[in-house]
Amino acid sequence: FVILRAYNNFVLWGLLWCGLFPYNSHQVQKCEIIPGSMSLPVLEKRGDIILGGLFSLHDMVVEPSLSYTSTPPLTQCTRFNFRTFRWMQTMIFAIEEINRDGRLLPNITLGYKIYDSCSTPHQALRAAMELMGTEKGSGLEGETQSKGTCHETVPAVIGDGGSTQSLVVARFLGVFHVPQVSYFSSCACLSDKKEFPAFLRTMPSDFFQVDALIQLVKHFGWTWVGVIAGDDAYGRGGANIFANKIIKLGACVALHEIIPKNRAQTAVSSIVSKIRSSGARVILVFALEQDAEALFDEALRHDGLTGIQWLASEAWSTAAVLSTPKKYHHILQGSLGFAIRQAHIPGLQNFLLRLHPTSPDALEDPFLIPFWEEVFQCSLGLQAEGQEHYVEGKPPCSGAEELGSVTNIYSDVSQLRISYNVYKAVYAIAHALKAMRSCEKGKGPFPQQLLHYIKQVEYSNSFGDETKFDENGDPAAMYDLINWQLKPNGEMDFVTIGKFDEMTGKQKLQIQDHNIVWNGNKTKVPMSVCSSICPPGTRKAIRPNFPICCHDCVAYAIECVRCLPEFWSSADRTACIPKEVEFLSFSDTMGVTLMAVSLIGSFCTCVVVFIFSRHRTTPIVRANNSELSFLLLFSLTLCFLCSLTFIGRPSEWSCMLRHTAFGITFVLCISCVLGKTIVVLMAFRATLPGSNVMKWFGPKQQKAIIIFCTLIQVIICTTWLVVAPPTPRQLIPRKSAIVILLCDEGSPIAFALVLGYIGLLACICLVLAFLARKLPDNFNEARIITFSMLIFCAVWVAFVPAYITSPGKYSTVTEVFAILASSYGLLGCIFAPKCYIILLRPEKNTKETLDVQSCRQILGGHVPSVYIL
Repeated sequence: FVILRAYNNFVLWGLLWCGLFPYNSHQVQKCEIIPGSMSLPVLEKRGDIILGGLFSLHDMVVEPSLSYTSTPPLTQCTRFNFRTFRWMQTMIFAIEEINRDGRLLPNITLGYKIYDSCSTPHQALRAAMELMGTEKGSGLEGETQSKGTCHETVPAVIGDGGSTQSLVVARFLGVFHVPQVSYFSSCACLSDKKEFPAFLRTMPSDFFQVDALIQLVKHFGWTWVGVIAGDDAYGRGGANIFANKIIKLGACVALHEIIPKNRAQTAVSSIVSKIRSSGARVILVFALEQDAEALFDEALRHDGLTGIQWLASEAWSTAAVLSTPKKYHHILQGSLGFAIRQAHIPGLQNFLLRLHPTSPDALEDPFLIPFWEEVFQCSLGLQAEGQEHYVEGKPPCSGAEELGSVTNIYSDVSQLRISYNVYKAVYAIAHALKAMRSCEKGKGPFPQQLLHYIKQVEYSNSFGDETKFDENGDPAAMYDLINWQLKPNGEMDFVTIGKFDEMTGKQKLQIQDHNIVWNGNKTKVPMSVCSSICPPGTRKAIRPNFPICCHDCVAYAIECVRCLPEFWSSADRTACIPKEVEFLSFSDTMGVTLMAVSLIGSFCTCVVVFIFSRHRTTPIVRANNSELSFLLLFSLTLCFLCSLTFIGRPSEWSCMLRHTAFGITFVLCISCVLGKTIVVLMAFRATLPGSNVMKWFGPKQQKAIIIFCTLIQVIICTTWLVVAPPTPRQLIPRKSAIVILLCDEGSPIAFALVLGYIGLLACICLVLAFLARKLPDNFNEARIITFSMLIFCAVWVAFVPAYITSPGKYSTVTEVFAILASSYGLLGCIFAPKCYIILLRPEKNTKETLDVQSCRQILGGHVPSVYIL
């Protein structure tokens, strides 16, 4: 790295010295960088503005033998890549489309200079240096800046494809702030704007791809995953990020190996052996398609490594070099990988098929001859400028060959992903050029700073996609999840079974699990774990010097440990599991039902209050002591509502509230009934004229009776809460799988006094009402009160044995039922007849009717007439 940086500095200073990049001069001089070196093959077309292009048209470079005694031979590139050749042609297509349209850059034509970087950093750097040292047509020569106008041509570079090549080129171009837009370099390291200030890309960063792969591993529950990386910035960088993140996820890396760049069989064979011995069933291959091909070739020699679920990085997830040959089908069928978004570019296929060696511009294209000979496996026997083509073992071409008759990855436009990135890169630069042309003098950057404008690019193309760059020069990350599935005709099909969009918030990964076909044509998700789940009767024992995902299963010692009372032994007697907690809650059916009955009772009481308020001047309301009636209705409302305190998880406050509220509200209710009963009874028992008995039972005395009776219950409840209040308690039967939560009464004596006092008042009220049962109905409610007290006493007499014998939460249910039943009994018996007369028989609710009937009853009963009025 140090040597490379020193070499770069030497070259840059040489370029500046020769005047290639003068700061103030408009004259550009040509400088030969390395004496004796020859220019690289270039495909170029003149224009007002020239765009540079770097494409790895060959996958390998044959290094010459250097004797240092003679001029070194030309670098020989081998293994022509049809896929990359399509990317290069897509750049030309986009440029010609912009020129032909004319709306984006009117009166300006774009040209191009395209070099082959041969998949090597050295060759990519040489090409970048030649791009920057062009004598004519680069957009640097003859630039003028007249008053009020801006520079109209600024050079930019599209490429390179590989991250390793882009690292070198980006350092070089970054010195001059010449924008470089890559279509396939995804290394996360290139997002560092301090080191690569002029680098942008239409390819998402590997940081997002790794995030998608991590979520994929998490989704399927894989905890033992192998990682194989290519020996370059792309492979090493992505694999390292993946390994670090998967450890944070709680999973483990089964193996982490590097495919050497020379793809030595011994080294690759060692990797395959380690995959087999690791026991991992899921392997991520984070490498370029050429490196992945070397790995799978070696896997075929090892009987295919059957049963491995391969995860593909974006670089080979849709690679035809692996999907087309049927020899890989049985090991790669079912593979999963993320691929960038694809698009259909109209007219591109016809443009690709236009090439032919006999075309007028064929001799100017140094890449057409090797492409044609590789496609048709024949020899043209032509000699291009600076190149001689001698193909041994290949027959001469007949001249009748047509690209349309051959099916290969070059002419296949069904999976336009990287080609679409190239297309977007060209248009991004064109939009930046358009924005730069609109600048005004004194406003905005200098015209030569195209980098500023391309960072601000934001446009939507005809496909509905928005193109823009973030602060790191990266686009938004959107991937398709691809599943390799065999079609009935034996061809491999890339089926989209999900997507990943980093802009969608938490749920970034969406997968259609039912559409996945796994390795081996299986539909069940493969398991990849270091150690299986331990069977019953054994426990985990961590293996020394192994990851935490690996353990042995060791038998338990022959001894039993009794679970704590709040735990229950599992079915296989190997663990203590918490018991289910049971209480009367608002969520279960019984709790909801009781709550509804309570609220309905409160509502009905409020309706009666409303009816009595509207008819409070009528005789039947006035004759029954309206003040006591309203107080009784208020206490009944509280009785209904206090039942709600018995529903829900018992707590310290709810336990204290439920019993005291119940005791006080019911005493207030019975006291009201008792007060009315005593007044009516004493009024009709005072038979002697001039008796002063009734003066002791006036309104004030009635209120005193109610306050006195209620105060006694308040004193009992206060003493209860001070001495031994009710508290929440767990009832844990040893042979039951549930824990019962209930309220402990605290003091059984206090609880008995509360219930006993309510029963005493109810009995007194019942006796008095029974004694007054034959008095005139229009002047008292003795018969009604008698019947209501019979219901009340019957409910609470039945409550006591039911409460004692009910298990768990059903004891609470019994108490709530008794509260509601007695409350409904009082409401229905005392107030239902009056509401019936008020609403349905208003003719009986008159003073005259009540007086006539009352006189008859009084006289029949030998009551003195003095009491009639």
